[in-house]
Amino acid sequence: MPKMKTRKCAAKRLKKTGTGKYRHNKAGSRHILTKKSSKRKRRLRKDGAVSSAERNRIKAALPYGL
Repeated sequence: MPKMKTRKCAAKRLKKTGTGKYRHNKAGSRHILTKKSSKRKRRLRKDGAVSSAERNRIKAALPYGL
Protein backbone atom coordinates (compact mmCIF):
# COMPACT_ATOMS: atom_id res chain seq x y z
CA MET A 1 0.00 0.00 0.00
CA PRO A 2 1.43 3.43 -0.88
CA LYS A 3 2.32 6.01 1.72
CA MET A 4 -0.31 8.56 2.68
CA LYS A 5 0.36 12.17 1.76
CA THR A 6 0.67 14.95 4.30
CA ARG A 7 -1.42 18.07 3.71
CA LYS A 8 1.34 20.66 3.50
CA CYS A 9 -0.99 23.58 4.23
CA ALA A 10 -1.79 22.04 7.63
CA ALA A 11 1.83 21.10 8.34
CA LYS A 12 2.98 24.70 7.82
CA ARG A 13 0.25 26.26 9.96
CA LEU A 14 -0.08 23.96 12.96
CA LYS A 15 2.13 22.86 15.84
CA LYS A 16 1.52 19.86 18.07
CA THR A 17 1.87 20.33 21.82
CA GLY A 18 3.30 17.79 24.21
CA THR A 19 -0.17 16.69 25.29
CA GLY A 20 -1.28 15.99 21.71
CA LYS A 21 -3.30 19.16 21.14
CA TYR A 22 -2.71 21.47 18.19
CA ARG A 23 -1.89 25.20 18.21
CA HIS A 24 -2.27 27.74 15.40
CA ASN A 25 -1.37 31.37 14.80
CA LYS A 26 -4.22 33.83 15.14
CA ALA A 27 -5.42 35.76 12.12
CA GLY A 28 -5.38 39.54 11.89
CA SER A 29 -1.88 40.45 13.03
CA ARG A 30 -0.19 41.07 9.67
CA HIS A 31 -1.32 44.49 8.50
CA ILE A 32 -3.70 47.38 9.26
CA LEU A 33 -2.39 47.41 12.83
CA THR A 34 -2.76 51.13 13.50
CA LYS A 35 -6.50 50.96 14.22
CA LYS A 36 -6.14 47.96 16.55
CA SER A 37 -5.58 48.54 20.24
CA SER A 38 -2.37 47.49 21.99
CA LYS A 39 -4.33 44.97 24.04
CA ARG A 40 -5.77 43.39 20.91
CA LYS A 41 -2.37 43.20 19.18
CA ARG A 42 -0.81 41.67 22.28
CA ARG A 43 -3.47 38.95 22.37
CA LEU A 44 -2.97 38.22 18.67
CA ARG A 45 0.68 37.35 19.37
CA LYS A 46 -0.29 34.26 21.35
CA ASP A 47 -1.14 30.93 19.79
CA GLY A 48 -4.74 29.80 19.51
CA ALA A 49 -5.91 26.32 20.39
CA VAL A 50 -7.61 24.12 17.81
CA SER A 51 -11.00 22.91 19.00
CA SER A 52 -11.56 19.26 19.78
CA ALA A 53 -14.16 19.09 16.98
CA GLU A 54 -11.47 19.89 14.41
CA ARG A 55 -8.89 17.48 15.84
CA ASN A 56 -10.04 14.46 13.79
CA ARG A 57 -9.78 16.45 10.55
CA ILE A 58 -6.26 17.53 11.45
CA LYS A 59 -5.19 13.99 12.27
CA ALA A 60 -6.38 12.93 8.81
CA ALA A 61 -4.48 15.81 7.18
CA LEU A 62 -1.29 14.93 9.10
CA PRO A 63 -1.11 11.13 9.05
CA TYR A 64 2.48 11.00 10.30
CA GLY A 65 2.29 13.88 12.77
CA LEU A 66 4.44 16.98 12.52
